[in-house]
Amino acid sequence: MTVLTTRSSRAVRVPGGCDRFEVDRAPIQSAFPAASSQSGGGAPPLSRLPVQAARGGKKAPGDGAGSGTAVITRTRTQTQRPSMYRVLLLNDDYTPMEFVVGVLCTFFHKTLEDAERIMWQVHTNGVGECGVYTYEVADTKVTQVMDHARKHQHPLQCVMEKK
Repeated sequence: MTVLTTRSSRAVRVPGGCDRFEVDRAPIQSAFPAASSQSGGGAPPLSRLPVQAARGGKKAPGDGAGSGTAVITRTRTQTQRPSMYRVLLLNDDYTPMEFVVGVLCTFFHKTLEDAERIMWQVHTNGVGECGVYTYEVADTKVTQVMDHARKHQHPLQCVMEKK
């Protein structure tokens, strides 16, 4: 058996087994003489004190004397997925189709084919979905499209709705 010592603990190597650490209780017991007294008048020795910190010092109904066990629970927080919003373009009789395709390519990063398909949905159905985003992103895109349309004097309407 090999014994390695440090200042406050000692490692004992058991042949064919794992290292086992033993804490030197002398500094603790000298700091708390009432806890270290072996006579019947003081508190029990430190090695025999039950663990009750998780219960605020109270024993559970099923605990026997000196069971030395405690249940520690951890609460896990689950993050909730953010609400998603659809960004929609609304049809009007004055905005040119090329402008709508340009808006879809510029602000929504659509390919030319996807932009033309969405533009035809807006033209025939009266509404077309540009994308689905979180609230902040959807609000920013609606504001950008509306500002761009007003800057170029087009009455294009862009709205968002909760999915």
